[in-house]
Amino acid sequence: MSNTVKIPQLSALNLAPMRQGQNAKQAIDAMVRLAKHLERLDFTRFWIAEHHNMPHLASSATQILIAHTLSHTQKIRVGSGGVMLPNHSPLQVAEQYGTLATLYPNRVDLGLGRAPGTDQMTAMALRRGHRDVSMHFADDVIELQRYFGDENQQGYVKAYPALGLNVPLYILGSSTESAYLAGRLGLPYAFASHFAPRMLDMAVDIYRNEFKPSAVLNEPYMMICNNILVADSDDEAKFLATTQQQLFWDLVRGVSRGMCPPVPDMDALWSPQEKLSAQAMMSTSLIGDKDSVKQQLIDFQQKYGADELIAINYIFDEQKQHHAYSLLKQIIETI
Repeated sequence: MSNTVKIPQLSALNLAPMRQGQNAKQAIDAMVRLAKHLERLDFTRFWIAEHHNMPHLASSATQILIAHTLSHTQKIRVGSGGVMLPNHSPLQVAEQYGTLATLYPNRVDLGLGRAPGTDQMTAMALRRGHRDVSMHFADDVIELQRYFGDENQQGYVKAYPALGLNVPLYILGSSTESAYLAGRLGLPYAFASHFAPRMLDMAVDIYRNEFKPSAVLNEPYMMICNNILVADSDDEAKFLATTQQQLFWDLVRGVSRGMCPPVPDMDALWSPQEKLSAQAMMSTSLIGDKDSVKQQLIDFQQKYGADELIAINYIFDEQKQHHAYSLLKQIIETI
């Protein structure tokens, strides 16, 4: 099968979510335990997402969590999935991630997103009332590249200690706009199909068609983030997946309860319209036992040929979550 299906690199995304009954410190501790487990499984990278004004996510100060995770691991790459660039000046981002890369050489990734990662009122609070600067995303990415570049690329303002470190940049997207930019700049592109799968097909095609070789890449490097949940049986996987379904149900309703225990019947909770809306955001999810997810993954790769899969799952039981990633690694090794 490996002759017909691209074997992707395997990585993971985490939002430091609070399980029901947990506080932020407990959620961060669980995040670190997961990172250490994934390092033992030889995952390529562990990314942490930036979110704001979300009471059950502890990932607002992303760069601090990245430093904390780096300090508790030895080799796995750790980075932002991503820094929501409209919330930050490129100079500050370069200084912060240049410092991280100085402390932890060759282990820091900088994923960059165009959206604020929050609601508009919170976005304005982050910018201290400044206008929306998301339309300057492309210029900000180029400015970041300069700050991490060599001395001869610099202007008067320089980012220390970022200068010359060439911290790897990744363009993140949940629509097609960033696909054009990533292709034009010749940068790796990560698509967020774990919550916004509707434009996945278009974004993949656009990125590959628009790609221009750069000093970073000779050919496209397509990364796809997806919900992947593997259990010892299909029935158990479907049961465990109701935690994820409740999270998306809450998102549809504008409610925040954190990660809730699985339930035997989601149809007893959500309305048909809520179910339809939530399932639309989870339509590319891979859920089942090892044999089932292996076939789903083969089908997925035959369609998209991702160079790297960034897996995320929401499993309430921490040990079962770790086990799910172990099973996923076993699947990759047998394709």
